[in-house]
Amino acid sequence: MKPTIDGTKFGSITIDGSDIEHDVLIPLSGEIKKRKKKLSKAVFGTSHIISLEEAEHIFEKGAERLIIGSGHSGNVTLSKEASQYFRKEEVRVDLSPTPDAIHEWNKAKGSTIGLFHVTC
Repeated sequence: MKPTIDGTKFGSITIDGSDIEHDVLIPLSGEIKKRKKKLSKAVFGTSHIISLEEAEHIFEKGAERLIIGSGHSGNVTLSKEASQYFRKEEVRVDLSPTPDAIHEWNKAKGSTIGLFHVTC
């Protein structure tokens, strides 16, 4: 079952009433996982550019959509390789500042994955 995101403030996100103080990945199972941003940091020196390696970690067969909360100021982007990978896998990517992405997540239908950056 898809969890409900109650809100966010700089440095945290509240999901089903629980405050979480790190970036999160919500796969198709709905389980809340800590984002493995080191996969992108190892390539770009920052977690603000999603690498191909992280994209491959995020993707699940059967996913139709990926909602990315790009941080409160919208600093997270997809690398060219990650963007091409999701296009090849036919996953629609919606990237917007985290507060906006939360609204999209809560009304999303179908097989959707969420990735939410909780700072910048």
